[in-house]
Amino acid sequence: MRAGNLDRVIEIQRRTTGLDLYGTPVETWTLVASMRAKLLKNATDTQEGQRGAITNAVLTFRTRYLDGVTLENRVTYQGQQFQIIAVSEIGRRVGLDLTCEHTGAST
Repeated sequence: MRAGNLDRVIEIQRRTTGLDLYGTPVETWTLVASMRAKLLKNATDTQEGQRGAITNAVLTFRTRYLDGVTLENRVTYQGQQFQIIAVSEIGRRVGLDLTCEHTGAST
């Protein structure tokens, strides 16, 4: 994996539970790693559902290997959050392919 091809910056975040000022548990997202990545695929799919038109954006990022990345984590890219729907290891701890999905309502 050549470093020159890793031309995007992504953040991997993990869900944690903290306490607010009143002692009530709240869920927050904590930064696990900020890393360089290569954008492999960028696809969109528009579907008609009960709530109207929904556009799903699916992105696949290739990064260096990071231990502990699971489907419970999320990726932040260009200020938008993406749910990780697939993690594929490349070689023996060489890299990861992260397939991510962003879902939003169509206008």
